[in-house]
Amino acid sequence: MAAALPLAAATDAQAGAGAVQSPPGPEQEPGPAAGCGAVPRLMAVPEHRRDLDWIRESLQIAVELELATIPPYLCGWWSIHDRNSQAARLIRRVVADEMYHLGVVSNLLVAVGGRPRIMDAAMSYPGQLPGGVRAGVTVYLSGLTKSLVHDVMMAIEAPDQPLARADVSSPGIGDFYDAVLAAFRRARPELSAEGQLAKHIGSDVLKPVASLDDVEHAIGIVKEQGEGTTSSPADAFGGDEPAHYYAFGEIYHERRLRRVAHRWEFSGQPFPFPSTRPMAAVPAGGWPDPSPAVRRLLGRFDGTYHAVLHHLESAWNDGDPRALNAAVHAMHGLEGPAVALMETTRPDGPGSYGPQFRPPAARNTV
Repeated sequence: MAAALPLAAATDAQAGAGAVQSPPGPEQEPGPAAGCGAVPRLMAVPEHRRDLDWIRESLQIAVELELATIPPYLCGWWSIHDRNSQAARLIRRVVADEMYHLGVVSNLLVAVGGRPRIMDAAMSYPGQLPGGVRAGVTVYLSGLTKSLVHDVMMAIEAPDQPLARADVSSPGIGDFYDAVLAAFRRARPELSAEGQLAKHIGSDVLKPVASLDDVEHAIGIVKEQGEGTTSSPADAFGGDEPAHYYAFGEIYHERRLRRVAHRWEFSGQPFPFPSTRPMAAVPAGGWPDPSPAVRRLLGRFDGTYHAVLHHLESAWNDGDPRALNAAVHAMHGLEGPAVALMETTRPDGPGSYGPQFRPPAARNTV
């Protein structure tokens, strides 16, 4: 989906930087979306009927949404040769934020008596976002390209302004979180800190939520880190970098975001697009007929990925910080096979291989 550029209150960034043109994306059939259509269905429920069960179901979808963003962002980051480049640093920050968001929604779900089903939450790529959010956006895995930045990264994080999407029947992530917060305010469920986890994740500190004020603050951070506020795209709870949508916009436009008079423009300091490993877009169903060496790398990657998911689910099912630490440790093991795949040229097409992030249920189908 070609996301427009709503900056501030329907801002005027296009006037200075030119309208965004959508580059061609990969030609592939999208896979099924996890919880397809669940968010429009949930948001069609009258507000006075959005009870505790509604909140729990919504938060499980939020778990799926936050988890769905991490693999494409990681692939883009791993593909960059120079990890000290501006683009690499920005994407690495966004990945850490998304991990923090996953922790926030998991804590919220535990607080209201639920348990995040993280093993079930993993989606197949390419596919649409879980729950029917951002209908029309196909999330795929590839190395960092302008198409990936524009059609996946920016499209996922686009602010929920009318210019950001024409189809108002397709809710955005911000719309969804607003509805969840409103349901918390109306239902005022009892919150339990038992089983919630605390941890430093990137520059953020994951904390248990024990009050409605905590819920409001946590959801506010998730929204503002992703899309910024309606007053300024630079507002991200005091961060030094812009919110995710605008950070990706800087990579796409190859210019820093700056304020000019009363509008925001991608017309600041040059921001060169990085040199990358040429990972091709993973096709529906995964790489066809991989060699034994590639198959071993794919198996090693997916085995580690499934361990990450298992440890995360155990962490919140048992309230076990050791399992969360094990998940973080296992996650560091993903990069080695991922980069090795990205440096293996495909014999039957352009570019190189890359990780598939197969969900656990699909692992034995290869």
